[in-house]
Amino acid sequence: MIADTVPLPAAGAPVTEGARRAPAVWCAITLTAAGAAGTAALIHSYQQAEWERGGQFGWFWAGMLVFTLPAAWWAVRASSSARLRVGVLIAYALFTYLPKLLRHPDGPLYHDEYAHWGQSQGILTDGRLFQPNPIVRVIGDYPGLHATVAAFGTLTGLTVWQAALLVLILAHVLLMLGVAALAAHFWSDPRIAATAALIYSLNSSFLFFDTQLGYESLAIAVMVWALVAGVRAMDATGSRARLGWSRLGWSRLGWSALTVLLAGGTTATHHLSAIWLTGVLGLLALTRTVLGGPGRITGWALTAASGLVVTVWLGVVAPTTGRYLDPYLGRALDQFSNLAGGDEEGRELFKQSILPWWERDAAYLAPVIAFLAVAASLMLWWRRRDAFPAAMLLLGGLYFPATLLILTPSGAEGARRSWAFSYLGIALAVAPLVIALIDRFVAARRAAVALFAVLLVGNTAAGMNPSYRFPGPPVFGSDTRAATPEVLAAAAWLRETQGNHLRLVADRYSGLIFGSYGEQAPTTGSVTFPAYDLYRARPGGPMPPALLDQLDRWRFEYLVVDRRMAEQVPDINIYFETNEPLRHDGVPAFDRTQLTKFDHLPWLIKLYDGPHIAVYRFDFATLHSGMTQ
Repeated sequence: MIADTVPLPAAGAPVTEGARRAPAVWCAITLTAAGAAGTAALIHSYQQAEWERGGQFGWFWAGMLVFTLPAAWWAVRASSSARLRVGVLIAYALFTYLPKLLRHPDGPLYHDEYAHWGQSQGILTDGRLFQPNPIVRVIGDYPGLHATVAAFGTLTGLTVWQAALLVLILAHVLLMLGVAALAAHFWSDPRIAATAALIYSLNSSFLFFDTQLGYESLAIAVMVWALVAGVRAMDATGSRARLGWSRLGWSRLGWSALTVLLAGGTTATHHLSAIWLTGVLGLLALTRTVLGGPGRITGWALTAASGLVVTVWLGVVAPTTGRYLDPYLGRALDQFSNLAGGDEEGRELFKQSILPWWERDAAYLAPVIAFLAVAASLMLWWRRRDAFPAAMLLLGGLYFPATLLILTPSGAEGARRSWAFSYLGIALAVAPLVIALIDRFVAARRAAVALFAVLLVGNTAAGMNPSYRFPGPPVFGSDTRAATPEVLAAAAWLRETQGNHLRLVADRYSGLIFGSYGEQAPTTGSVTFPAYDLYRARPGGPMPPALLDQLDRWRFEYLVVDRRMAEQVPDINIYFETNEPLRHDGVPAFDRTQLTKFDHLPWLIKLYDGPHIAVYRFDFATLHSGMTQ
């Protein structure tokens, strides 16, 4: 590398200020040039995708690797100073936020972003927390992100979206540094800390999912720093305990109080992050109890405190969270059981995917590489059997059974969302092994570069489909391309002519736009409220009376119909919600007569008719008069 050409002072000679600054200067020059080249390549890849010219995958990864590989080298380099190492990790975190930032810098794009954007906007407008959300029902019970964004917006005068970007970028940096700080507490070699942070950045959520406007993006950073405070509390031996890279000293009580405070912040922001925090604290306490180590009582006390905070919140503030999470776990386990018994067909991975072969192969290789790395780390751990690596191995081990759940329709989303947490264990368990190997074998350094690239590419390919990662022309059934001019115009018309906060039934994609830009309150249906049965009913056949009664009692006013459901298959293979009872075999689940029958029902009044979008108003008075067909 270019830094190796800098002349070193003779043995015994005093180190001058210039000699100390030389590596930092070369690092700044190297990463500035690499960052500029990488950014240009990323922009070009998005332009290629938007105009359907091809080659976007190659340009994207060229842009990513041209920066991340030199940055990783500087971070792991033995002679890098502590300040330089921290600076490189910050630069790495900032650069790895670019793919999401460049993807759509002006407003919400992903499914959950519409919900969190609207929720933050509502808090900034009227200052009211815990308001129901029409797109993601449960997020109103977790206002941590939205309150933070609104506060930043109020303090800075920025728009909600600009304030959100500021919060998310800060959280992304803090997450990277938090993983390094956690590793630095247990290993004196600072390269291990940097390596752990770099390995963690290879998880499938790091580039796109945990950079979106979503509650996990903030909560996972708070969770990691809660773990940093937690292990400091457990290992505090005197009245004061030193914090890694600073001179701040706190007592065990101080660190414990900070841990509980951060656990409360995590719980108020995101349910899964809070549950994982409690579980990881429990693992740390358990391994110290079984294998020996200081702070066992403190560990169990912090686990109990975190668990109490989560339990009280779920029981008092957010009692509907369990029903919300059930499709991601309960039904997934049922489907996996049926799949193992041959009673159900599994998901076909990368079905009809436009991913290049090398991305798909890397996606299949990534869990294999992770498994081999964890197995080797287990053998390394067996020599000393320390408590912290044991806890991280147990945490990382959860990654593998979760990966199997991706074969089930309900479990796929839940599996992806678990990887950001279980990969923390993999990163912290494997980092010492990586440093040991590259110190001992020259070939291991070249292998580490190759494996870094394969894991970054493969995990990203497994975690996000191309329509989430790249721009392009409108695609039916894609959250990221739902905001077509026609749907935006229909949503604007309804808001301007009928008002806002109207209760309406819609498909997933129309609901996103009507519920965010249109400021309405849509429902896309569920097992207990199968609104999609309206669309499934055959012309001339009876409508489900229980559903009609629900619509009337719950004061739904409008019905939105997207006739493309009879012409195309959704890009992400969902029409309304994850567990919908509809066909998903590559053929549209509806025919045109099912979607045009509403024109002839006397208890529906057509108000708006576009090329594909129609809006009707329910007339339940007519329905109750006996005209049900």
